[in-house]
Amino acid sequence: MATRKAIDKKKADAYLKKLEVARTANAVNPFEEKAEQAARIARAKTDVAYMVKTYLPHYATAECADFQIEFAEMVAANPLFKGFAEWGRGLAKSCWCNIITPMWLWMRGEDIFFCLKSDSSERADELLADIQAELEGNPLLIHDFGEQKMEGSWEIGKFITKDYRFIGMAFGIKQKVRGLRVKSRRPNLWGIDDLETPDTISNPKRMRKQADHIERDVMATMTGSHRRLLYANNKFARVMTQTILQERHPKWTIHQIKAYNKTTYEPRWNYYSKEFYMQQEEDMGIPAAYAEYLHETKLEGKNFNEEQIQWCKLPEWHDFEMIISHWDIAYTDNETSDYNAVKIWGVKERKFYLIDCFVKQARMKIACNYMCEMRKTIPQSANVLFQYESQFWNEEVQRNIDEAEEAHGVILNLRKVDNPKTDKLGRMLKMVPYFQNSRIFYNEALKSHSDTQVGIMQLCAVEDGSTEHDDSPDADQQAISALEKYTTPTRRANSAEKSWRAGKMKQTYNW
Repeated sequence: MATRKAIDKKKADAYLKKLEVARTANAVNPFEEKAEQAARIARAKTDVAYMVKTYLPHYATAECADFQIEFAEMVAANPLFKGFAEWGRGLAKSCWCNIITPMWLWMRGEDIFFCLKSDSSERADELLADIQAELEGNPLLIHDFGEQKMEGSWEIGKFITKDYRFIGMAFGIKQKVRGLRVKSRRPNLWGIDDLETPDTISNPKRMRKQADHIERDVMATMTGSHRRLLYANNKFARVMTQTILQERHPKWTIHQIKAYNKTTYEPRWNYYSKEFYMQQEEDMGIPAAYAEYLHETKLEGKNFNEEQIQWCKLPEWHDFEMIISHWDIAYTDNETSDYNAVKIWGVKERKFYLIDCFVKQARMKIACNYMCEMRKTIPQSANVLFQYESQFWNEEVQRNIDEAEEAHGVILNLRKVDNPKTDKLGRMLKMVPYFQNSRIFYNEALKSHSDTQVGIMQLCAVEDGSTEHDDSPDADQQAISALEKYTTPTRRANSAEKSWRAGKMKQTYNW
């Protein structure tokens, strides 16, 4: 493991390289008249593409794309902007969110206290160092806006300019930011970049904690009239910290850009060619290329795949012949525990509809609260039954149910059902014909719902030998199995013909 001294030296060497690039980026004309300088500054304040080409030519290796300009202008126009630069891989998200846009706001006359958060403090320092190097070494920037480096307040990951107009700080995701300020100044611009890692992507609970941290800690550091948040990441997975935040904050801007047209291969930004993306598909494979460049992630399992899922607008509550809410219970809520899965399914004309769901590594109490809130939304006239899987700790389960019912003022009438303890895989595979025969429908309002996406991932992972969690598909099977009792098979007029059914349906149940 590298020592702190070695890490600091590596960081310093990397910064010096960035500084050298900044120092050779452009040159100052010693014979320039003041009027020319004033015209350049004035135009740069209103034309971000010109600003990049003039002051940051080492970043302008291709013409600025229209979507890049559009994003910067949206940020500049709204002092309360919160949004996501959800651009395909390689479309310069970090450059525009961490360098160009903050610098442009500063050049336009705003005082900037820019904080940047990434998956580690080292990575955050590295990202912040890009704009810091420009402020220290860019010749034309210094010529037009003055010397910026303030000795004694210019370290990697934390700097303040001479006039205090630009303050920069970097933080890892686990670093505390509560009470953050410099004298009377508090942050007014946050950048979130490169936050997801293989560990977080495979751990929805950790991603929810990161989303909570951004909401409760990061957002709370900003108190003035300008409170912007720029989140830079492509959507390469179904559930991410950013998708959780997007679900919670529908008014935040999602500026999604696909890197190319998958039919014509036409690039969205002329920095790349058609041939580049063709080759990337060949080298990476279609699923990986679509995920990284087009934000398209398709799940294909041995028994279930996402293509089988049909999204639709739900029937009215009273049109369902029966609604079943099944709760697959988990006792603990740590990062390796099972999921509390509540799946609410309805049946109409022998078709099954996923109405809503709760799929979280959470305490039983949270699941009970969810069911109580759902009970309030379901009309009393609807046919609905709430049930849960019998546990050896039934008294603890009942205590949580009672407390939730009392707190919410509702009665769930939860029934305890004894689920078979053997051949769990076989039970879940009984749903395969329903998916294959287009009898399963998902509520279209749940497309961006993180719990639904976790449930889909678990469903597609159902196969022999899988070590993935299967609480959600298990709850699906139990709810659908219970609903089968309320379906009435119809046969053709000619009794010699086969019925519409693809398989045998249960007609008797042990409750």
